[in-house]
Amino acid sequence: MMSKEQALHKAERQFSQLSKLVDRAIHEGWRADQLERASFAELLDMGLSLLTAFVAAHGNGDQGAQIEHQEQTLQRLEQEHSRRYVSIYGPLEISRYVYGTREGQEIQRVPLDARLGLPAGEISYVLEDWLERMCLKDAFRESVNSLVELLGGRAKVSVDTAEEHSRRMDQHTESFRASQPLPPPDEEGELLVATADGKGVPMRRLADLAAPPRVAHRRSKGEKTNKKQMSYVGAVYSIARFPRTVDQILDELLRKQRAKDRPRPQHKRVWAEMTRPGEGLPEGSLLHGPSYLFASLAVECQARDPEREKVLICLMDGEKQLWGLQEDWLGRAVPILDLFHVNERLWTAAHCFHRETSPEAEQFVERYLRMLLEGKVDSVIRSFRQLLVTRNLAGEKRQRLQATITYYDNNREHMRYDVYLAAGYPIGSGVAEGACRHLVKDRLERTGMRWSLAGAQAMLHLRALYINGDWSAFVDHRIQQEQTTLYGQAA
Repeated sequence: MMSKEQALHKAERQFSQLSKLVDRAIHEGWRADQLERASFAELLDMGLSLLTAFVAAHGNGDQGAQIEHQEQTLQRLEQEHSRRYVSIYGPLEISRYVYGTREGQEIQRVPLDARLGLPAGEISYVLEDWLERMCLKDAFRESVNSLVELLGGRAKVSVDTAEEHSRRMDQHTESFRASQPLPPPDEEGELLVATADGKGVPMRRLADLAAPPRVAHRRSKGEKTNKKQMSYVGAVYSIARFPRTVDQILDELLRKQRAKDRPRPQHKRVWAEMTRPGEGLPEGSLLHGPSYLFASLAVECQARDPEREKVLICLMDGEKQLWGLQEDWLGRAVPILDLFHVNERLWTAAHCFHRETSPEAEQFVERYLRMLLEGKVDSVIRSFRQLLVTRNLAGEKRQRLQATITYYDNNREHMRYDVYLAAGYPIGSGVAEGACRHLVKDRLERTGMRWSLAGAQAMLHLRALYINGDWSAFVDHRIQQEQTTLYGQAA
């Protein structure tokens, strides 16, 4: 590696070339974007020279023949050891002295690495951040190729490195969440809402929970689609009361007339868990994803409303398992069945008697939806049971109508919509639906993707932080934790 003076002199020459490039662009009448593209490559080269000068200025890490570290005397090993550092400007080979007991044994202290705050791996923290931001949105291979191309091939990263990096970053997500401050009380709404839903993830090997960690890859020709494993997505947010009438809800659902003054969720936090092996559990034991999710929701709700002054609402669809967990973990919550799922069942019932898109089907739905919103769930169930008999339904149509009846009957205690509307409670789980779509579907359900359990869970955790707007803070947290582990100091 060059000395500091050599590297700075090289950077000065490169700056001079950049100045000449600008003059040339002016003289030849370049477009602005042409200068951007041409100068960016030169700027990266100059950046590598400046980084080289910075590293060289710190010497070779020689602190004498012996050093004391953690109440132990370490010897300076005879030969300098080299490590590779891949920055956004390109790779560097850094040669430095290291300390340990003897050559061939574990290196126990590298003073230069500690002084520079180098990461555990080859990839710089900045490059890791940029790479992971891309991987959170697109497939690993496409993300790696895009980043390498944008940086002109200077910072090459393998797909395997990107996948492994994602799993390593996930090791810091729990501690980050635990370290986050609570929302300011004056920014919270008077209602606290918890919601949850399930979304399948296409798995590489559904039943093999002990399989080596690998992340998504595409199916080979002729290979069949594998089954999905459920991920459970939850969210907690606060919101202001918003009393509405039955007619307003009908206008919104059937005539798409959204209320303009609808309050917005405040400080929404989403999270997702899958059933998987857990650290510290007996061998063969699994961490139950939905239970762990509800435990997390309960902790969040308790932290945000320790005195239980707010009305707590749990808003979900009709999955029995989730309602059972609500009773266990959020027993004081007002349980509300998502109205959009209720409405979907009504359309299913309507199409047992009327063709799709017909005015008769719309009238059927409006009539019974009004009854449900007025709190007349029992009346709707009785009417549908009578229709089973009087209309002589048979076969698939009879099964669909019976399924709707059963759904309403099982959830009648969660369908007191007249009470909810008057109290200004939310009755639609759009937050959970949106979280499932953005958190899971938009990244983990792309065509041909299959996931290992470790890879899928890591991506869900990291995407949740990104969606919550916490990514930059999380990256700082992760760097500080790793620096403390490596060097006994925060970055």
